[in-house]
Amino acid sequence: MTPAVSVVIPARHAAHDLAVCLRAIRAQRLPTSSFEVLVVVDRDDEPTAEAAERYGARAVRQSGAGASSARGAGVGQALGEWVAFTDADCVPSATWLARLLGAAQRTPGCVGVAGSTIGLDSRTSAARFVDLSGGLDAETYLRHPKYPWAPTCNVMYRRSDLARIGGVDSLTSHDGADLHLRLRRQVPGPFVFEPTAVVLHRHRPTWGEYFRQQRWYGKGYAQFLLKWNAEFPWTGRDEARAWAGVLWQAMRPAIKDPSQRLLWRGRLVKQLAQRIGFLETYWRSAERQRWLASAPVENGAENKR
Repeated sequence: MTPAVSVVIPARHAAHDLAVCLRAIRAQRLPTSSFEVLVVVDRDDEPTAEAAERYGARAVRQSGAGASSARGAGVGQALGEWVAFTDADCVPSATWLARLLGAAQRTPGCVGVAGSTIGLDSRTSAARFVDLSGGLDAETYLRHPKYPWAPTCNVMYRRSDLARIGGVDSLTSHDGADLHLRLRRQVPGPFVFEPTAVVLHRHRPTWGEYFRQQRWYGKGYAQFLLKWNAEFPWTGRDEARAWAGVLWQAMRPAIKDPSQRLLWRGRLVKQLAQRIGFLETYWRSAERQRWLASAPVENGAENKR
Protein backbone atom coordinates (compact mmCIF):
# COMPACT_ATOMS: atom_id res chain seq x y z
CA MET A 1 0.00 0.00 0.00
CA THR A 2 1.38 3.40 -1.00
CA PRO A 3 1.60 5.68 2.06
CA ALA A 4 -0.26 8.97 2.02
CA VAL A 5 2.74 10.82 3.38
CA SER A 6 6.48 10.31 3.73
CA VAL A 7 8.11 12.01 6.71
CA VAL A 8 11.70 13.06 5.91
CA ILE A 9 14.09 13.84 8.78
CA PRO A 10 17.73 14.88 8.33
CA ALA A 11 19.77 13.71 11.33
CA ARG A 12 23.45 13.97 12.16
CA HIS A 13 24.87 12.59 15.41
CA ALA A 14 21.42 12.93 16.93
CA ALA A 15 20.55 9.45 18.19
CA HIS A 16 19.02 10.61 21.50
CA ASP A 17 16.89 13.44 20.12
CA LEU A 18 15.90 11.32 17.13
CA ALA A 19 14.58 8.57 19.38
CA VAL A 20 12.26 11.06 21.10
CA CYS A 21 11.15 12.43 17.73
CA LEU A 22 10.42 8.98 16.30
CA ARG A 23 8.48 7.86 19.35
CA ALA A 24 6.22 10.86 18.82
CA ILE A 25 5.79 10.02 15.15
CA ARG A 26 4.96 6.40 15.96
CA ALA A 27 2.18 7.75 18.23
CA GLN A 28 0.47 9.63 15.38
CA ARG A 29 -3.31 9.23 15.28
CA LEU A 30 -3.20 7.69 11.84
CA PRO A 31 -2.95 4.08 10.68
CA THR A 32 0.73 3.18 10.50
CA SER A 33 0.23 2.03 6.92
CA SER A 34 -0.71 5.58 5.90
CA PHE A 35 2.75 7.04 6.47
CA GLU A 36 6.44 6.14 6.30
CA VAL A 37 9.44 7.74 7.98
CA LEU A 38 12.81 8.26 6.30
CA VAL A 39 15.79 9.41 8.36
CA VAL A 40 18.74 10.61 6.29
CA VAL A 41 22.02 10.03 8.12
CA ASP A 42 25.75 10.30 7.43
CA ARG A 43 27.25 7.02 6.23
CA ASP A 44 29.52 6.78 9.28
CA ASP A 45 26.86 7.72 11.84
CA GLU A 46 25.88 4.24 13.04
CA PRO A 47 24.22 5.28 16.36
CA THR A 48 21.76 7.57 14.57
CA ALA A 49 21.04 4.98 11.86
CA GLU A 50 20.44 2.33 14.54
CA ALA A 51 18.08 4.66 16.41
CA ALA A 52 16.13 5.25 13.18
CA GLU A 53 15.73 1.55 12.46
CA ARG A 54 14.91 0.72 16.08
CA TYR A 55 11.82 2.91 15.83
CA GLY A 56 10.67 1.60 12.46
CA ALA A 57 12.11 4.34 10.25
CA ARG A 58 14.00 3.73 7.03
CA ALA A 59 17.61 4.92 7.29
CA VAL A 60 18.81 6.61 4.10
CA ARG A 61 22.60 6.89 4.16
CA GLN A 62 24.63 9.54 2.36
CA SER A 63 27.97 11.24 2.66
CA GLY A 64 27.65 14.20 5.01
CA ALA A 65 26.58 17.22 3.00
CA GLY A 66 24.25 19.14 5.29
CA ALA A 67 20.56 19.15 6.16
CA SER A 68 19.33 20.48 2.82
CA SER A 69 21.16 17.77 0.89
CA ALA A 70 19.73 15.21 3.32
CA ARG A 71 16.21 16.46 2.70
CA GLY A 72 16.79 16.15 -1.03
CA ALA A 73 18.04 12.58 -0.60
CA GLY A 74 14.97 11.75 1.48
CA VAL A 75 12.62 13.15 -1.15
CA GLY A 76 14.37 11.02 -3.75
CA GLN A 77 13.59 7.86 -1.72
CA ALA A 78 10.06 8.82 -0.62
CA LEU A 79 7.01 6.85 -1.73
CA GLY A 80 4.15 8.93 -0.33
CA GLU A 81 1.85 11.27 -2.21
CA TRP A 82 2.98 13.97 0.20
CA VAL A 83 6.36 14.67 1.81
CA ALA A 84 6.40 16.19 5.30
CA PHE A 85 9.64 17.63 6.68
CA THR A 86 10.63 17.83 10.31
CA ASP A 87 13.93 17.66 12.22
CA ALA A 88 15.55 15.31 14.72
CA ASP A 89 15.30 17.94 17.49
CA CYS A 90 11.53 18.17 17.03
CA VAL A 91 8.66 16.36 18.77
CA PRO A 92 5.51 16.34 16.61
CA SER A 93 2.16 16.36 18.37
CA ALA A 94 0.00 13.24 18.09
CA THR A 95 -2.29 14.86 15.52
CA TRP A 96 0.47 16.50 13.47
CA LEU A 97 0.21 14.43 10.29
CA ALA A 98 -3.57 14.11 10.49
CA ARG A 99 -3.91 17.90 10.69
CA LEU A 100 -1.54 18.48 7.78
CA LEU A 101 -3.30 15.92 5.59
CA GLY A 102 -6.73 17.17 6.64
CA ALA A 103 -5.87 20.73 5.65
CA ALA A 104 -4.58 19.54 2.28
CA GLN A 105 -7.68 17.46 1.63
CA ARG A 106 -10.02 20.33 2.50
CA THR A 107 -8.24 22.68 0.07
CA PRO A 108 -8.82 22.00 -3.63
CA GLY A 109 -5.58 22.15 -5.60
CA CYS A 110 -3.48 22.46 -2.44
CA VAL A 111 0.27 22.41 -3.08
CA GLY A 112 1.38 22.37 0.54
CA VAL A 113 0.67 22.96 4.21
CA ALA A 114 2.73 24.45 7.04
CA GLY A 115 2.01 24.01 10.73
CA SER A 116 2.85 25.75 14.00
CA THR A 117 6.21 25.28 15.72
CA ILE A 118 6.62 26.13 19.40
CA GLY A 119 9.44 25.73 21.86
CA LEU A 120 9.99 22.60 23.94
CA ASP A 121 11.48 23.02 27.42
CA SER A 122 12.57 26.59 26.68
CA ARG A 123 14.19 27.19 30.06
CA THR A 124 17.35 29.05 29.11
CA SER A 125 17.49 32.68 28.06
CA ALA A 126 18.61 31.78 24.52
CA ALA A 127 15.72 29.36 24.04
CA ARG A 128 13.21 31.77 25.57
CA PHE A 129 14.37 34.45 23.13
CA VAL A 130 13.48 32.24 20.15
CA ASP A 131 9.97 31.76 21.54
CA LEU A 132 9.56 35.41 22.48
CA SER A 133 10.71 36.64 19.08
CA GLY A 134 8.70 34.10 17.06
CA GLY A 135 11.84 32.58 15.60
CA LEU A 136 10.01 29.67 13.93
CA ASP A 137 6.63 31.27 13.32
CA ALA A 138 5.57 29.97 9.90
CA GLU A 139 2.60 32.34 9.73
CA THR A 140 4.99 35.30 9.95
CA TYR A 141 7.42 33.92 7.37
CA LEU A 142 4.57 33.19 4.98
CA ARG A 143 3.73 36.91 5.01
CA HIS A 144 7.19 37.89 3.75
CA PRO A 145 6.60 40.55 1.05
CA LYS A 146 9.21 39.21 -1.40
CA TYR A 147 9.64 35.49 -0.80
CA PRO A 148 7.12 33.92 1.58
CA TRP A 149 8.21 30.52 2.89
CA ALA A 150 7.76 28.06 5.73
CA PRO A 151 10.43 26.61 8.07
CA THR A 152 11.39 23.06 7.13
CA CYS A 153 10.79 21.70 10.63
CA ASN A 154 7.02 21.63 9.99
CA VAL A 155 5.91 21.74 6.37
CA MET A 156 4.43 19.37 3.79
CA TYR A 157 4.51 19.41 -0.03
CA ARG A 158 3.17 17.13 -2.76
CA ARG A 159 5.96 14.78 -3.84
CA SER A 160 5.17 15.10 -7.55
CA ASP A 161 5.51 18.88 -7.27
CA LEU A 162 8.89 18.55 -5.57
CA ALA A 163 10.04 16.34 -8.42
CA ARG A 164 8.66 18.82 -10.95
CA ILE A 165 10.81 21.67 -9.60
CA GLY A 166 13.97 19.61 -9.17
CA GLY A 167 13.74 18.87 -5.45
CA VAL A 168 15.69 20.52 -2.63
CA ASP A 169 18.78 22.55 -3.48
CA SER A 170 21.88 22.15 -1.29
CA LEU A 171 22.12 25.54 0.37
CA THR A 172 23.77 25.73 3.77
CA SER A 173 20.45 27.03 5.08
CA HIS A 174 17.45 28.86 3.60
CA ASP A 175 16.81 25.82 1.43
CA GLY A 176 13.21 26.10 2.62
CA ALA A 177 12.93 29.65 1.27
CA ASP A 178 14.49 28.61 -2.03
CA LEU A 179 12.26 25.54 -2.33
CA HIS A 180 9.09 27.44 -1.53
CA LEU A 181 9.94 30.23 -3.96
CA ARG A 182 10.56 27.82 -6.82
CA LEU A 183 7.42 25.86 -6.01
CA ARG A 184 5.18 28.91 -5.93
CA ARG A 185 6.64 30.13 -9.24
CA GLN A 186 6.12 26.83 -11.07
CA VAL A 187 3.15 25.10 -9.44
CA PRO A 188 -0.24 26.82 -9.27
CA GLY A 189 -2.56 26.36 -6.33
CA PRO A 190 -3.04 27.47 -2.73
CA PHE A 191 -0.59 26.94 0.11
CA VAL A 192 -2.20 26.59 3.54
CA PHE A 193 -1.16 27.45 7.08
CA GLU A 194 -2.71 25.01 9.57
CA PRO A 195 -2.10 26.25 13.15
CA THR A 196 -3.32 23.02 14.76
CA ALA A 197 -0.57 20.95 13.10
CA VAL A 198 1.88 21.44 15.97
CA VAL A 199 5.54 20.49 16.27
CA LEU A 200 7.58 21.14 19.41
CA HIS A 201 11.19 22.21 18.77
CA ARG A 202 14.22 22.13 21.06
CA HIS A 203 15.84 25.50 20.52
CA ARG A 204 19.57 25.97 21.01
CA PRO A 205 20.00 26.17 24.79
CA THR A 206 23.08 28.42 25.03
CA TRP A 207 23.99 31.72 23.42
CA GLY A 208 27.14 30.16 21.98
CA GLU A 209 25.15 27.43 20.22
CA TYR A 210 22.58 29.96 19.05
CA PHE A 211 25.36 32.19 17.69
CA ARG A 212 26.84 29.29 15.69
CA GLN A 213 23.41 28.39 14.34
CA GLN A 214 22.69 31.95 13.25
CA ARG A 215 26.12 32.27 11.65
CA TRP A 216 25.20 29.18 9.63
CA TYR A 217 21.90 30.82 8.70
CA GLY A 218 23.80 33.88 7.52
CA LYS A 219 25.87 31.71 5.19
CA GLY A 220 22.75 30.12 3.73
CA TYR A 221 21.04 33.47 3.31
CA ALA A 222 24.05 34.72 1.35
CA GLN A 223 23.82 31.69 -0.94
CA PHE A 224 20.09 32.27 -1.38
CA LEU A 225 20.63 35.91 -2.40
CA LEU A 226 23.43 34.95 -4.78
CA LYS A 227 21.23 32.35 -6.45
CA TRP A 228 18.37 34.85 -6.79
CA ASN A 229 20.64 37.83 -7.41
CA ALA A 230 18.67 39.06 -10.42
CA GLU A 231 15.59 39.56 -8.24
CA PHE A 232 17.16 40.33 -4.87
CA PRO A 233 20.44 42.16 -5.60
CA TRP A 234 22.71 42.95 -2.68
CA THR A 235 25.29 45.72 -2.85
CA GLY A 236 28.06 47.11 -0.69
CA ARG A 237 25.66 49.86 0.37
CA ASP A 238 23.16 47.24 1.54
CA GLU A 239 25.92 45.53 3.51
CA ALA A 240 26.92 48.82 5.15
CA ARG A 241 23.29 49.49 6.15
CA ALA A 242 23.01 46.01 7.63
CA TRP A 243 26.12 46.54 9.77
CA ALA A 244 24.80 49.93 10.82
CA GLY A 245 21.71 48.09 12.08
CA VAL A 246 23.91 45.82 14.19
CA LEU A 247 25.70 48.84 15.62
CA TRP A 248 22.41 50.59 16.38
CA GLN A 249 21.15 47.48 18.19
CA ALA A 250 24.36 47.29 20.23
CA MET A 251 24.21 50.97 21.26
CA ARG A 252 20.60 51.07 22.41
CA PRO A 253 20.21 52.49 25.91
CA ALA A 254 19.85 50.26 28.96
CA ILE A 255 16.51 48.44 29.09
CA LYS A 256 14.94 47.71 32.47
CA ASP A 257 12.10 45.41 31.44
CA PRO A 258 13.44 41.80 31.51
CA SER A 259 11.52 40.66 28.43
CA GLN A 260 12.61 43.65 26.39
CA ARG A 261 16.19 43.23 27.60
CA LEU A 262 16.13 39.59 26.50
CA LEU A 263 14.80 40.61 23.08
CA TRP A 264 17.56 43.22 22.78
CA ARG A 265 20.28 40.72 23.63
CA GLY A 266 18.89 38.01 21.37
CA ARG A 267 18.49 40.33 18.41
CA LEU A 268 22.05 41.57 18.82
CA VAL A 269 23.44 38.02 18.90
CA LYS A 270 21.27 37.02 15.94
CA GLN A 271 22.12 40.04 13.79
CA LEU A 272 25.84 39.89 14.53
CA ALA A 273 26.11 36.16 13.88
CA GLN A 274 24.13 36.33 10.66
CA ARG A 275 26.14 39.26 9.36
CA ILE A 276 29.41 37.42 10.02
CA GLY A 277 28.17 34.31 8.25
CA PHE A 278 26.83 36.40 5.38
CA LEU A 279 30.08 38.35 5.05
CA GLU A 280 32.13 35.14 5.00
CA THR A 281 30.05 33.79 2.13
CA TYR A 282 28.51 36.44 -0.10
CA TRP A 283 31.74 38.10 -1.20
CA ARG A 284 33.80 34.93 -1.65
CA SER A 285 34.69 34.28 -5.29
CA ALA A 286 34.03 30.53 -5.15
CA GLU A 287 30.61 30.99 -3.58
CA ARG A 288 29.65 33.68 -6.06
CA GLN A 289 30.67 31.55 -9.03
CA ARG A 290 28.80 28.53 -7.68
CA TRP A 291 25.50 30.20 -6.90
CA LEU A 292 25.39 32.77 -9.67
CA ALA A 293 25.88 29.86 -12.08
CA SER A 294 22.86 28.10 -10.54
CA ALA A 295 20.54 31.12 -10.85
CA PRO A 296 17.11 30.35 -12.33
CA VAL A 297 16.85 30.97 -16.06
CA GLU A 298 14.24 33.31 -17.48
CA ASN A 299 11.57 30.64 -17.94
CA GLY A 300 11.74 29.74 -14.25
CA ALA A 301 13.44 26.38 -14.68
CA GLU A 302 16.74 25.66 -12.94
CA ASN A 303 20.02 25.55 -14.80
CA LYS A 304 21.67 22.16 -14.60
CA ARG A 305 24.81 22.30 -12.53
